[in-house]
Amino acid sequence: MFPQAPFVTISSHPVAVALVTFVSAALLTAVVVPLVRRLGLRWGLIDQPDARKQHTTPMVRLGGVGIVAGFALALGLVWGLGWFGSLEPAKDQLIWTTLAGSLCFFAIGLGDDLFALPPLPRLAAQLAVAMVVWSKGVRIGALDLPFGLGGFSGSIGLPEGLSLLATVIWLVGITNAINWLDGLDGLAAGVSGIAAIGLISVSFSLHQSAAGVLAAALAGACLGFLRYNFNPARIFMGDGGSYFLGFALASISIVGPAKGLTTVSVLLPLLILSLPLADMSAVIMGRLSAGRSPFYPDRRHLHHRLLRAGFSHRRTVVLIYAFTQWLAALALVLANAEMRFLWLALATAVLIGVVIVSRRQVVALVGNEVVELPCEGSLLPPDPAPGGSGPCSSPEPSAGVDPRP
Repeated sequence: MFPQAPFVTISSHPVAVALVTFVSAALLTAVVVPLVRRLGLRWGLIDQPDARKQHTTPMVRLGGVGIVAGFALALGLVWGLGWFGSLEPAKDQLIWTTLAGSLCFFAIGLGDDLFALPPLPRLAAQLAVAMVVWSKGVRIGALDLPFGLGGFSGSIGLPEGLSLLATVIWLVGITNAINWLDGLDGLAAGVSGIAAIGLISVSFSLHQSAAGVLAAALAGACLGFLRYNFNPARIFMGDGGSYFLGFALASISIVGPAKGLTTVSVLLPLLILSLPLADMSAVIMGRLSAGRSPFYPDRRHLHHRLLRAGFSHRRTVVLIYAFTQWLAALALVLANAEMRFLWLALATAVLIGVVIVSRRQVVALVGNEVVELPCEGSLLPPDPAPGGSGPCSSPEPSAGVDPRP
């Protein structure tokens, strides 16, 4: 039993508060999501299949409503019990700013889910919200360089303009990286949940318990949603859900690994979120090199390549999970978390095991001629040539089809 509510706060029992928040968010999300699905079916708010998408039947794409509801209700429960305690005014403002910004990004994504907004207005709205959030204190004001990188030790302060640019790129970049990752059942929710668990540990290791509790609510909401989103999915999170998860992860990764209020150990969140960032960067460069817009829809993403290489839907998702949890464990080592080398060893064992099992599946399928690898030359097929056709390229979007990246 936990002590009575007045005696439990983030400061006195941070792990207990985080655990209750995580479990509450998971259970509440699992309860709310089926209700959202029923309403979506009744109102016809569904995502139709097309040539780029993996699903073959119409799916409700309002799962983000359930994620946000579970997240908010869990934090409201903890807040109502008085477990947040009395935060310093500056930290309190950071927490509220993070929550407000996450809800604004959710609203942008929900608008796209309902009205199919063009990419540029969405991007403009994201930039505007990110700049407001920066002005309220959620910012990368200085960078903590580990290991004396570049001959410097300690922190390097950033001028206002550079701080604004770095913060906006980080917030908007992570948000869209998670959004673009949402291409297979359970992929974005699982990767976001694993990243959030990594941020819990990193935040607690750096004595930022309030940010750790936010990350716990986010991880719990992802777990509760996966009950209905893992393959075969019964509901999609939509852009509302992916925008919410992306911005929440990005802002918590600034507030959580903060030393003081403006100095961020930049390597930790970069490690935890490096897989979706690398995927988005590679896709953008591939599209630009092909003479296309960064928003042009195609099948260049990592999960598309793994599918073409012969991995099943579930194996592809689990393999990306395994890489993400290994990167999160590596971040724990750099944060000097307790039992960090044990966690890294376990994460490495999980990664190796998943890779071996997945590779055996591909070899078995190819040996039985069940899967045809349409792109020759490597395990991960090369990008399609500009204007190309076939399995490695994407058809031109037809009239009436919302071209999503």
